Amino acid sequence: MSQDLLARSAAGLYWMSRYLSRVENLSRLLYLQTEALSDRPVRDIHFGWTRIYRALGREPPWGVLDQFEDDDYLLADSFTLAGDLTFEETNPSSIRACLGLGRDNARQMRQHISAAMWTQLNLAYLGIRDLTIEAVWRLNPEGFFADTEATIHKFWGVTAATMYRGDGWRFIQLGNLVERVQVISGLLVAQSSALEESGEGTDADWISLLRQFHARAAYNQRFGLQIDPGKVLSLLIADPQLPGSLLGSLLYAQTHFHNLEAGPDANAVGAARESLGFLTQSLAGGWTAPSHDRAQMLAINEAGRELHERINSAFFDYPIEDAPRA
Repeated sequence: MSQDLLARSAAGLYWMSRYLSRVENLSRLLYLQTEALSDRPVRDIHFGWTRIYRALGREPPWGVLDQFEDDDYLLADSFTLAGDLTFEETNPSSIRACLGLGRDNARQMRQHISAAMWTQLNLAYLGIRDLTIEAVWRLNPEGFFADTEATIHKFWGVTAATMYRGDGWRFIQLGNLVERVQVISGLLVAQSSALEESGEGTDADWISLLRQFHARAAYNQRFGLQIDPGKVLSLLIADPQLPGSLLGSLLYAQTHFHNLEAGPDANAVGAARESLGFLTQSLAGGWTAPSHDRAQMLAINEAGRELHERINSAFFDYPIEDAPRA
């Protein structure tokens, strides 16, 4: 198999995994957001939507997300925002768009994944292909988003149970973990930014962040029931025992990266390894920065983007020695 074909295969598996990880994380965000509509105050709902859109780097359909005036506006605007993030055809980050892109990558990589993986992913896409936000909203929006997240969890389980542990497996794991690093750091930057504008945050702002990463129970076990923003950040950023933490994700990523076969460009692979090692080491000593220290969170987010770029240069977009000269 040529180096170029190997690169396309690795990139296809890596991006399949990243797109599906986006579906998983956005589904979780929207589940928590729609669940909150039934009993949370207007201020908390507005904060949640603001955090989601800033984390995604996207503006709402009408531009600036102003404070909701009353419950009627709250429900109508939440309906529109959920539709934009779930089914909007012009939104490349919507759940349906990312699930479709993940499926497209999987279809091109059919020879590198198991039949059970393809079946699970294909069924997941067909299950939402023709749905509309009107149908979802009329029945049970929080149930829909919870089911979508669970569908991706099932795909990860099928992958773990059926896929050969070669480099294809490692690129899938690497894609998922790099996406998780960017999601966590992006949400923390968005949280800090939204809190700067809204003033002092509430416990609900931090509890929802813990719940996004299924970390509420872990927090209670470690720190008790009282919410301390610094301890929330310490858990989500630098606790290696939490599988979804930044440090936990980076440690898993290091393991899979080190087990990859040598890439075609030793210097580029070394740069990617150095970037991953530096980011991991910077968090290994714990997290002591204040909860409002957005500069450090931005630095982590940027380091995550640099890590992706170096992985891309090392394995997917390297120069071919026998390529024709321009």
